[in-house]
Amino acid sequence: MANVIEEAKSGRASCRSCKKAIGKGELRLGVEQMTQFSDTPSMQWHHLLCAASKLPGELKGVLATYEGDVPDRAEVEKAMTDAIKSGKAKPGSFPYADKAPTGRAKCMQCDETIEKDSYRVAVERELEVNGFMRKSPGYMHPRCVAANLENVGGTMEDLVTQMKANSLIDNADLDAVVAEMGGA
Repeated sequence: MANVIEEAKSGRASCRSCKKAIGKGELRLGVEQMTQFSDTPSMQWHHLLCAASKLPGELKGVLATYEGDVPDRAEVEKAMTDAIKSGKAKPGSFPYADKAPTGRAKCMQCDETIEKDSYRVAVERELEVNGFMRKSPGYMHPRCVAANLENVGGTMEDLVTQMKANSLIDNADLDAVVAEMGGA
């Protein structure tokens, strides 16, 4: 099961963003999350408008494939766009490209600092933290991606396709990242 938009089956679920009840029959976004209490993922529910502000990356992907009617779709899409433009929103899945908000991240490949406001590519990696395996983002300079492709998995074309689908930056910036990667 993946992230999903569906009508609420009852009025018992609460929105994880605003903590208010989601009414029966109201459209909601379900985000699949792993918890420490189970081996299987569970759903965290959000009002669509709340998800547009807090989780635009997750909502963008699901909304693009949702075939039903979405009341106030224009308002939801505007809230997503505003959240993305604010720079506070993170994409919903890996890999993605963005601009580094700080100068603290180090490249996984060359171990050099990724300068603030420069492009970076984020991929999913597993780290051991206190004896537990945890998934987290790993960052690389676009020029370093080709050298680390075997750890990222797949081909450069696959990576570029997935990155274009997941990234929240505009197309001109995305094209600049792909050009710097030397990719498709």
